[in-house]
Amino acid sequence: MKIAIGSDHAGYALKEDIINVIKDLGHEVKDVGCDCADSVDYADYGIPAAEMVANGEVDRGIVICGTGIGMSISANKVKGIRCALVHDLFSAKATREHNDSNVLAMGERVVGPGLAQEIAKVWLSTEFEGGRHERRIGKIAEYETKNEG
Repeated sequence: MKIAIGSDHAGYALKEDIINVIKDLGHEVKDVGCDCADSVDYADYGIPAAEMVANGEVDRGIVICGTGIGMSISANKVKGIRCALVHDLFSAKATREHNDSNVLAMGERVVGPGLAQEIAKVWLSTEFEGGRHERRIGKIAEYETKNEG
């Protein structure tokens, strides 16, 4: 898979850790920044990562800031994105199986690097179950299309 990853300054160190996890799993990484711990705005990196997923340039995305909240909000403004803010392994698995999340958000100040690495591994390796969940995802997509503009 191709994975877009982006962070703001508060998620920069964790982003660098997660890049290694993605590569170790054999996936390709598209790093949209940021490139250092100097203060930047999360939307400048969360939105481009989500757009890469939405336009099919990559398969999934991971976005990281201090809490994961700003990145999650930003990514979810992009049509077609189902970004899940995850801080535990159960949610990492469930959001792929049930919600077909295509972007993962995490907070560096909330989750330590060891747990974040495991969350990324679970999220990247879990498939969407489909079935009844497809109907639910379809309702979200229908709402997005109906309320465009």
